Amino acid sequence: MVARLVIAAPSSGSGKTTVATGLMAAFAATGLAVSPHKVGPDYIDPGYHSLATGRPGRNLDAYLCGTELMAPLFLHGAAGCDLAVVEGVMGLYDGASGAGELASTAQLAKLLRAPVVLVVDASSQSRSVAALVHGFVSFDPEVRIGGIILNKVGTDRHEALLRDALEESGVPVLGVLRRGEAVATPSRHLGLVPVAERRAEAVTAVTAMAELVRQGCDLPGLLALARSAPPLSAQPWAPPATGSGGAGKRRPVVAVAGGPAFTFSYAEHLELLTAAGAQVVAFDPLRDTQLPDGTAGVVIGGGFPEVFGAELSANEGLRKAVADFAHAGGPVAAECAGLLYLARSLDGRPMCGVLDADARMGERLTLGYREAVALTDSCLAAVGTRLRGHEFHRTVIEPTAGPAPAWGMRLPEPRREGFVQGGVHASYLHTHWAAEPGVAGRFVGWCAG
Repeated sequence: MVARLVIAAPSSGSGKTTVATGLMAAFAATGLAVSPHKVGPDYIDPGYHSLATGRPGRNLDAYLCGTELMAPLFLHGAAGCDLAVVEGVMGLYDGASGAGELASTAQLAKLLRAPVVLVVDASSQSRSVAALVHGFVSFDPEVRIGGIILNKVGTDRHEALLRDALEESGVPVLGVLRRGEAVATPSRHLGLVPVAERRAEAVTAVTAMAELVRQGCDLPGLLALARSAPPLSAQPWAPPATGSGGAGKRRPVVAVAGGPAFTFSYAEHLELLTAAGAQVVAFDPLRDTQLPDGTAGVVIGGGFPEVFGAELSANEGLRKAVADFAHAGGPVAAECAGLLYLARSLDGRPMCGVLDADARMGERLTLGYREAVALTDSCLAAVGTRLRGHEFHRTVIEPTAGPAPAWGMRLPEPRREGFVQGGVHASYLHTHWAAEPGVAGRFVGWCAG
């Protein structure tokens, strides 16, 4: 059995990331093996979680992967750990738009049979906190809210008023955190700045979070609450061997982009590629001037190429190597940031020039879950393959789709999106391959030739 807690809040901005990351780091510092998880598609917070625990941060998204995979994916990530801490998304009961509780923190807590700790921003309230907590506790009796952490508390007097108000709620106060600038983390157009871009400062921030939590929270009480979670009947997920690789066969080298400009990759993707028979090798488009030796396939995931446009453009050697590989028919899976990198230009700076398209920063954020169907056979999917995905970008690419589009989507409006060109599949759509393991197997099969 895995002891586990879900860290939730009434709304975004209440302090979930500070509390969840601080708890992960504080418990890890006591010698516990802590498994970090994040509800939803966010790929920045898991970087901080990984820094706090020394283990891969993992996402649990019921929209992308289906409710039936939540417990198995959780158990896979938490294998061998003493404690799992799951950071929620938005407000406790907020999920996919128009889909009820789907993909909400509350739904995941029920699927994992995990107690919830509600982080409340108490900076502008006193007795009203009791009404807020009562509403969240009573809204869905199947969600077990086992404790409250009061965040952004100003003074001893403020704390006393809050504790008095909550005394009759039946939910214990398991922590009180004072306002502190030491845990501030910088943000920009798509949220927090990723760990890979500011590692030294991120270490300092995570250390400060851990100390804030250690001083202000009842760690033994929180651990006891986590250990009260009942056993799960599900079996751990395991990446299936879906490709043509295997014993005695050549393992094709799949080069996966990383470094500060390309920080987004679900941990399961690399595991699926390896299980499908690939030899996964990382490369950094900011620093490496050539693809890894023997590259048979390239994966370029999400990130912030717009922040590093000058550096990426200046690395002409790698841009040419990627272009030559793609133009020779080599399989390339490019997702969001990867799509921008393969374009002819980004904000006027030359990129790889694989796609006959130009990208630039836009004025509005594109954000939301999507249902997609593959319109063109590609290295990732056969025509008709249906997947759920997520868009999250503030860039625009023109044209939005090539002569052979990757996906057809009907929400928020019917449209074609992405490019399929030779062995290249490039799209804004983020997908989670655990929902369709055949994606990794198909890609490795193309790499193996």
